[in-house]
Amino acid sequence: MAQPRGVNSLRFNQDQSCFCVAMDSGVRIFNVEPLMEKGHLDAEQVGSVGLAEMLNRSNLLALVGGGSHPKFPDVSVLIWDDAREGKDKLVLEFTFPKPVLAVRMRNDKLVVVLQSRLYVFSFPHNPTKLFEFDTRDNPKGVVELSPSVDKALLVFPGHKCGSLQLVDLGSAQPGTSSAPVTINAHQSQLGALALSPSGTRVASASARGTLIRIFCTHSRQRLLELRRGTDPATLHCLSFSADCSFLVAASDKGTGHIFALRDTRLNRRSALARVGKVGPVLGPYVESQWSLASFSLPAEAPLLCAFGRGGRSPSSVVAVCVDGSFHKWVFSPEGNCNREAFDVFLDICDEDDF
Repeated sequence: MAQPRGVNSLRFNQDQSCFCVAMDSGVRIFNVEPLMEKGHLDAEQVGSVGLAEMLNRSNLLALVGGGSHPKFPDVSVLIWDDAREGKDKLVLEFTFPKPVLAVRMRNDKLVVVLQSRLYVFSFPHNPTKLFEFDTRDNPKGVVELSPSVDKALLVFPGHKCGSLQLVDLGSAQPGTSSAPVTINAHQSQLGALALSPSGTRVASASARGTLIRIFCTHSRQRLLELRRGTDPATLHCLSFSADCSFLVAASDKGTGHIFALRDTRLNRRSALARVGKVGPVLGPYVESQWSLASFSLPAEAPLLCAFGRGGRSPSSVVAVCVDGSFHKWVFSPEGNCNREAFDVFLDICDEDDF
């Protein structure tokens, strides 16, 4: 279903310096800091688009048809190469038996997610199917792919409810079967995933959206348990900072939360934790860490968050929302969080084609 103003989906690129907007009117691409339009594809070129994924800041885009008047089917992934001469810039097409729910790219791989199956291709040169994985029913297309050159890690729902399956695409051999690396993360269905840029940490939340758990992807050990809140919520996004020192989570409750991962003393604790030992009912509630800072967002509007990239350590968070709004907050280790900027990115124009 199309969102307000014809926005069908949002995606940051791999280093979160840009984001692309799949719309009924085509695709628009924006730089984050400073906020400015970098290019667009209009509906005459690509029709209405349901999903769009960028490869870094390159000329390659993956597109899936959707919205009110698609030119391409929702069972195909099309690769647009803006560097190609002439008008026909669609250079590759991958077609699947069922609708595509998510696409992820890195410099050497393309991942396509269907409701209960996932495909991995070599990419962009001589694209070949490398792997095919069956998954638990995954209607939200939950998946993450590390952009790191050192660790080509792929994470997606395992067969057991609430589990994560990890595949190191750098060491896995196509055509061979090996025991999957599985993390039993939650008791209920997965709701959201995030991988640290280095691929060494994975964050997950269940469909309840109350607890976020951080795991080491190498040892599979749980490192932290973070509490977003006590009421169930749908998490729109989880995102690590570039140096893995913070995590941001945002939900349909109209609130974003920032957690410290490196210096966890910055996170808040329940007042009951200072009282002493508590019973088994309150134990998990008390022992969880609460966010060091929070901020307000448009309630129920799907959105994405990312950390600012200025300076040595992250001190800002940006959010882009399907209602067309752009927000930026600055936060401190003491837990202060103030909005620094607001804009409507859909009102920003650029005369150049992508």
